[in-house]
Amino acid sequence: MTLNILFAAKPERWATYETPLRDALADAGIEAELALTLPPEEVDYIVYAPNSDLQDFRPYTRAKAVLNLWAGVEAVTGNETLTIPLARMVDPGLTRGMVEWVTGHVMRYHLGIDIDIERRDAEWEPRTPPLASERSVVILGLGALGAACAEMLTSIGFNVTGWSRSPKTVEGVTCLHGDDGLKEALSRAEIAVLLLPDTPATQNTLNVETIALMPEGARIINPGRGPLIDDEALLAALDSGQIAHATLDVFRVEPLPSDDPYWTDPKVTVTPHLAAETRPVSAARVIVENIRRGEAGEPFINLVDRDLGY
Repeated sequence: MTLNILFAAKPERWATYETPLRDALADAGIEAELALTLPPEEVDYIVYAPNSDLQDFRPYTRAKAVLNLWAGVEAVTGNETLTIPLARMVDPGLTRGMVEWVTGHVMRYHLGIDIDIERRDAEWEPRTPPLASERSVVILGLGALGAACAEMLTSIGFNVTGWSRSPKTVEGVTCLHGDDGLKEALSRAEIAVLLLPDTPATQNTLNVETIALMPEGARIINPGRGPLIDDEALLAALDSGQIAHATLDVFRVEPLPSDDPYWTDPKVTVTPHLAAETRPVSAARVIVENIRRGEAGEPFINLVDRDLGY
């Protein structure tokens, strides 16, 4: 039987994903009609981006699952018309990209690389950076991305603490959870990396009170979600010196408006949401694996917990 798979995303995504999806379907031996438009009542699976025009899932009475193209699902989890399984994207290529980006910026702060990049005077200033084992790095969020970053930083030798809302275990990492765990984690965060999802419970995780728990002169790296940080609190902490520098890849409004104070703050590095991008070839294989599972009666992978929002 030929499956009907609807690709519900912006046209530019179709140009990027059509060939990888067709190749992955062929490799899996799945016969399918993959298209941008199909009669709703005949659709078996929906490959989906939350900014798609498709927002009412009720006509898709035969669909077995919605397979998200992105890791973030906060824009769709609250859609009351979506009652079938929703799978988020856990892409090995995206994960690897995030690990490389986070590791690079942690090493930049750890080694004080900006000192040499920004030097404009002919001053010879020898210094001895600490070893990784002498540096405390805290990862807020121990999902697939956070755990992978924690494992990499641990392998380099950093003293890594991870925090999550519920108990987690990552080999070689001190894992904390809950409100008391957050306070303890932040108290040792010379470098803090934010990789939490965007949910009502995680918004403004870094605020006036929690930033004050961090060691004076700490650094913050946020490739997770913009709303994890209270922007006014961070700017005030940068101004006072409580936070020495922040590297921000995600923001509440994107693209970041040209008049946003982050652009001109000398203690902030802005990167344009490039820490981790889904790789079409590897992502297509993840999507097709879920389609194979659905047809074989096996459990879907990477299912979203609607109560938690991720």
